Parts: sequence; structure tokens; C-alpha cells
Amino acid sequence: MYDFAIIGGGIVGLATGMALGHKYPNASIVVLEKEACIAFHQTSRNSGVIHSGIYYQPGSFKAKFTSVGNQSMVDFCRTYNIPYEVCGKVIVATKETDLLLLDNFYQRGLEKKLKVKKISSQEVREIEPYVNCLAGVYVPTSGITDYTKISQKYSELIQEQGGEICLNTEVKKIVKTSESQVLETNQGAIKTSFVINCAGLYSDRVAKLAEVDSQVKIIPFRGEYYELTPEKRYLVKNLVYPVPNPQFPFLGVHFTRMIDGSVHAGPNAVLSLKREGYKKTDFNIKDFAEVMTYPGFWKLAAKHADEGIKETIRSFSKAAFVRSLQQLIPEVTVSDLIVSKSGVRAQALKSDGELVNDFLIIQNEQALHVCNAPSPAATASLEIGKAIVARIP
Repeated sequence: MYDFAIIGGGIVGLATGMALGHKYPNASIVVLEKEACIAFHQTSRNSGVIHSGIYYQPGSFKAKFTSVGNQSMVDFCRTYNIPYEVCGKVIVATKETDLLLLDNFYQRGLEKKLKVKKISSQEVREIEPYVNCLAGVYVPTSGITDYTKISQKYSELIQEQGGEICLNTEVKKIVKTSESQVLETNQGAIKTSFVINCAGLYSDRVAKLAEVDSQVKIIPFRGEYYELTPEKRYLVKNLVYPVPNPQFPFLGVHFTRMIDGSVHAGPNAVLSLKREGYKKTDFNIKDFAEVMTYPGFWKLAAKHADEGIKETIRSFSKAAFVRSLQQLIPEVTVSDLIVSKSGVRAQALKSDGELVNDFLIIQNEQALHVCNAPSPAATASLEIGKAIVARIP
């Protein structure tokens, strides 16, 4: 019998396991991961950015955890010799209608006491010589790292604390008793006093196994990336982002220098027909049917039909994708880009068609369910883990 069982071995589940070990050094802790390795899905397929927290609504979990997590992640990387770089990024306005939104993000950064700076187009070009824009905001605390390596270190620390990591272990059923819960898995039954659901793309289904109504549905959005050819990496020095649409939790197609020196361009955001559907041809009838029969999806689709069409066109047309990138860096051409790996974002959606824009944590006496933790959860993972542990009764 374990004191704590964490379902999901992504970066949030692992950070939670580590935080539990710190607070309860004598507790028995197990992390259950259905794949053959940890951090297999969202964690290993993100852009590796250490976010500053500038985008997120003041007072939200995302704002709080990311602003603090930015520094705690850098400190963690420094302590354990994990590659990282605080390289800064520019957010740029490429058209007149972006300027007011850009100023709003700048003011939001000031409210959060971030070291942001409003800069002219000439000043932007001094940082990123090939960017074309009207104005920009420089965010010096943004950085890059390798979240797979960070997750591996989290896993090592959990095990050093006496915790266990069980791979190839998928939870199929949760049976409650008066004093404990039994997790029925493909590897046998596991008994625990407290369950923490960090199942990412399956967090709503795991909550349902525990008879918890999360009141949201996870909708999988695939983010597709291209990569600059090595001879064109000079076009991007660090991180170049557009002004995002405030109606969406997505940041728009952007350029990211990775910690290995490669430069990725993207992502878009298109509906995936499978929760772990990294290719356009991936399809799962159960996943597809759940989305198609969920009223919230159709309300979202109707409300944002124009954006949805644009994203779909970018998915099937490399030329259209490149045109979006050329708004930031006009010199980029179709031949400069090669297809890179995609990711799938686990995005919670309410039945009224509203996207959940903050981290969503649901708890009761015997369990805690993390039902929305997309980007910037990797940056904020240490702080999310601490917050989860602080909520345990």
C-alpha cells in the first residue's frame, strides 16, 4: 500500500512526486506511467522555452506559477548542470492592429514586475536583424532548456528519495474503499491512500474513473512544426514571437532556437483526430467521437470558424505556413524549412465552448486531479508540484 500514487509520468507528475518526497520524506510514493519511458508525450514535444509569464492574466495560476517558475527552473538547471540559456525574446507587432495589444502585454509585464522593455523596430533589428515589425517588447528573462533532461533528473531525485517509477503501467479502473483506493492496472492492482491525477491528455478520463466530474473535456490540438535548414539558422538568433490573439491560449506561429542550436518554426493549432495523434493520418474512433459529440466543441468551432479554417489551411499548405512566418521574417522561403516533429496539446474545453485558460486543479478528500496543464506547465512544473502538495489535506 502506497501513501501516494501519481498517475502520469510527464513533467508535472514527476515534479509532484519530487515535491511530495521533499515534504513527506517517510511517505511511500509511486508514479505510474503507461509508456515505456517518462515524459513521452507533451513534455518531450514542446519547444523547450523557459517562459517569463508575461502573457498570462494577473492573479491566475499561470501568471503566478510561471513568473516564479521562470527563476526556479533556471536555478534547478544550474544546480543539476542541465543545459539552459537565458537568451531573452522579442514579441513583435507586424501590423497596426497589433500595436494596442502589444502595449497591453507590455503593461501586463510591468504589473508583474518583469524586466520588460518597449523597443522600436530598429531596436528589434539590433536583437534580431532579420525581423520585420513596427515595434516590439523585449523580455530578457525568457530562456531555453531541455525538458526531457529535466524530467529525467526529477525521476532520479524521486527514486533517490525512495519513490518508485512504474513504466508500462496503465490505470484501467479506480475502486474506492472507505480508507483507500485500488488502482487496477495492466500490471496488477495498486493500493494507495491518495491519488494524484497528472494524466495530461487523459486527465479527464482518469477523473471519470475516480467518479469525479471535471466539467471539461480534453480536446487534443496538434501543433505542427517546421525547422530551419542548418544553413538558414542565422536568420534567428533566439526567440521571436508575434503578438498573440488574446482570445486563444495559443501563441501563434513563432521562431524558437532550441538548446541544441536548431531553430523551430511553429506551431499551428489544429484538431487532432486522436489524443496522441502526431500525424495528420492518426485516427482513433473513440477520441474522434468524443469530440464530435461534445457540445462545447461545436460552440467553439462556430465562434472561431475563421481562425479554425486558417489553421487547417496552414496544416495542409506549406506555402500558407511560410506566409505566416514571413510576417515575422520576410527572408524565410519554402525551401528553407523541413518538417519537424509535432506535439499534441491537452486543452480543456467547457461545455459552453469556452477554453479553460488557466491551470485547472480539482480535489477531494482522497484525490487531486490536474485537468488542464498545457503550456507553460513545463516552465511552471516545480511550482505546480509544490502547489499540488500544499493542497493535500
